[in-house]
Amino acid sequence: MYKRILEHLNTAILLFSRDLKLLYINSTGEMMLADSAKHLRRQAARELFKTSDPALLMNINQCLKTGEPLVDRELGLNRMSQSLTINISVTPLFENDIVNEVLVEMQQVDNHLRISKEEQQLSQQNTARLLVRGLAHEIKNPLGGLRGAAQLLDLELHDPELKEYTQIIIAESDRLQGLLDKMLGPNKLPHKASLNIHEVLERVRQLVQVEASSSLRIKCDYDPSIPTVHADKDQLIQAILNITRNAVQAVEGKGCITLRTRVHRNLAIGRKQYKLAAKIDIIDDGPGIDNDMINQIFYPMVTGRAEGTGLGLSIAQALVNQHSGMIECNSEPGHTVFSVYLPVETHNEKT
Repeated sequence: MYKRILEHLNTAILLFSRDLKLLYINSTGEMMLADSAKHLRRQAARELFKTSDPALLMNINQCLKTGEPLVDRELGLNRMSQSLTINISVTPLFENDIVNEVLVEMQQVDNHLRISKEEQQLSQQNTARLLVRGLAHEIKNPLGGLRGAAQLLDLELHDPELKEYTQIIIAESDRLQGLLDKMLGPNKLPHKASLNIHEVLERVRQLVQVEASSSLRIKCDYDPSIPTVHADKDQLIQAILNITRNAVQAVEGKGCITLRTRVHRNLAIGRKQYKLAAKIDIIDDGPGIDNDMINQIFYPMVTGRAEGTGLGLSIAQALVNQHSGMIECNSEPGHTVFSVYLPVETHNEKT
């Protein structure tokens, strides 16, 4: 009876023997450790948590040694290419006044932290996007009038040298019109269909390789087990291409870019929970992004390059958002990662 109760808890429950071998793990624990109970059982705690925050194993050992329960917060749990933030509670179980087993309860908290951060970022980005859209609409009307006047003037002029000036006005008006259209962002709803995400990445790889110099290396690290996603192929190509071109510019066309895919389990995007998501990493070995820029890079017109428009990442974010996904960025000198998360929807979720 107690096992049925434990299986339906939202927290992970792990029971270790005195020699810290795993005796029991509930279904939430299986999802958190990204492995089955059958495979995990009898594994040593030091193996389960060897890549995680050292404080996690230290707390378990301390509880075993002192026989005192303890609690710790915001520890890093790393398993199978996924990283979680957890709170833990460690409780000793006695037999004949000796600690015979250790009960570990783990609660994932990064979902709550992420939701709060996402909501704040989305609110700021939406405000910035609305402001830019408003300005773009205000500029488009007089710009159209300017172009029309230049066309009429061009018809009245007969001197070829004077016509050069009107042609410049018309050409620059068209260029500004194109820039404004980009600022307004995607205006088409996605036409979704079942899609192998690696088809998208291969198209992006081919396009970037053709554009770049021979000094640029593109590595592919694909997980063939990723299920198909329900998405618009053209929009995803544009989103991933914008991010990858940004990486090419960061390495100045002569570094290394890695396209990597993995399955991500039990992911919260906004306030919705998904059992599975496709995670696409675009990794470059460039100089990294300044700390004061990292939280602003998805805003329209924000760029760290003099020649940049600051629209590529903003458009990528908007396209991924239309697929109920999200983009995250982590950067340090020599290692910048843009992670695109796309939910793998079940039939029921799509309907």
